Amino acid sequence: MAPIGVDEWVARSSERRERRSGPRGVFEQLGSRFGWWPRLILAGLVGFAAGHVFSNVNIENVAFNALLYAILALGLNIAVGWAGLLDLGYIAFVGFGAYGYALLSSTALGSDGSGGAHLAAIETFPIVLVAGGLLGLVLGLVALRLTGDYLAIVTLFFGTAFMEVVNNVDPSVLGGVNGLFGLDPIHDFGRQIVSPLGYYYFALVILVVLMAVLHLLDTSRTGRAWRALRDDALAAEVMTIPISKMKLMAFSFGAAVGALGGAIFAAQQDNVFPTNFTANILILIYACLVLGGVGSIAGAVLGGIVVTVAQNMLSSPTDAAYLFYGLILVALVTRVRPWRNLAAVLVGIVVLGLALNAIVGAISPQATAGMAGSAGWIGSVVDHWVIVPDNPATYGNVLYVVTICMLILLVQLKGIRRQIAIVPTVYIAACCWESRLIVNPSITAQIMLGAILIVTMAARPEGLLGSKRIETV
Repeated sequence: MAPIGVDEWVARSSERRERRSGPRGVFEQLGSRFGWWPRLILAGLVGFAAGHVFSNVNIENVAFNALLYAILALGLNIAVGWAGLLDLGYIAFVGFGAYGYALLSSTALGSDGSGGAHLAAIETFPIVLVAGGLLGLVLGLVALRLTGDYLAIVTLFFGTAFMEVVNNVDPSVLGGVNGLFGLDPIHDFGRQIVSPLGYYYFALVILVVLMAVLHLLDTSRTGRAWRALRDDALAAEVMTIPISKMKLMAFSFGAAVGALGGAIFAAQQDNVFPTNFTANILILIYACLVLGGVGSIAGAVLGGIVVTVAQNMLSSPTDAAYLFYGLILVALVTRVRPWRNLAAVLVGIVVLGLALNAIVGAISPQATAGMAGSAGWIGSVVDHWVIVPDNPATYGNVLYVVTICMLILLVQLKGIRRQIAIVPTVYIAACCWESRLIVNPSITAQIMLGAILIVTMAARPEGLLGSKRIETV
């Protein structure tokens, strides 16, 4: 029996944790033995050690981009995850920080013969940080009385207006569509960062410090007030929480972090262009936050890493094949039970493919004359398993529509019927992948990231590291 005044479900939480088994239970038990700060220090040390094993410049660039998206996701998490404000103009703050750094670290402000500002990092970054926070404060004042869809529309207009400004206002200073280039690297006290690995370490330090500051903020009265505002603004106001002040602080702090991330991006890229701050980038930042877990600091960082690595893998036919078939295998292993059913499904997928390939090839050799799009050993393995015609464009488009229909049907089915339907669904998806999706990396990256988000939200609506929220009516 639970003590008087204590809910029984809450009282038995430790018992449920003890009963939890499997890899997830092991990780939860390990995590419960260490506090938040030891885990942060351990993660920082792992990140530092990882920098010593990077083998080439490409991996260093991917690692830097992962940390950059993690920083940007943390900034977005302040307004969206903690305060519950749907900010669709966040990319404007990122662009503001990037252009702010570009103006202060190039010849853009030297048209009068002064040669430009060329400020050191210890001056540039505080200026960009404060200016970004003030810009967020201005947007917060404009949108103070708006919520939900109305707030989203106003902030979306703000992002669009930023693009118009950098494209058309005074090209002699902002560069217009040609952007600004030849920026100074991060420099101070006679030293400068010139290598991708150096920028990786710089971003790692900024990320660890930022996570520490945000954790202190999250556990403070301000953090609790933001969560109260997110859950129920009216109740928060009744409890004497100054919701207007909290909204302004959320916009300002989130904008400051976004501007900081933009400045780091500009320094590493050595240039900025208006196309660096389009809606596609905003969607990626939101994907990082949603995938990792809205409201979670660790989730935002994990989401940034996962999305960046997945996007980079999808640009390579070999790595993309690893990701596609690996995700399918992981999904089957984790969702199909008991094990004999999983074995039956895997055997059924293999046998169905081999049989259909042989039958279709015997009827019309031209129908199987195409090559699988995947590179490496995976392409060699599936080449005689999937059906790829000589001219697969139209065929792949049709299969894409069929795959979507099969997935919708799969969601509706239950029990053994679902497991039977998995076999043709996986095979059709593989044929679509090899004939159409793998040969269009830019489109495939968006589709695959969307699929990853859908599957994750279906399995864990709170995200990978997010906390479940119990809403009452």
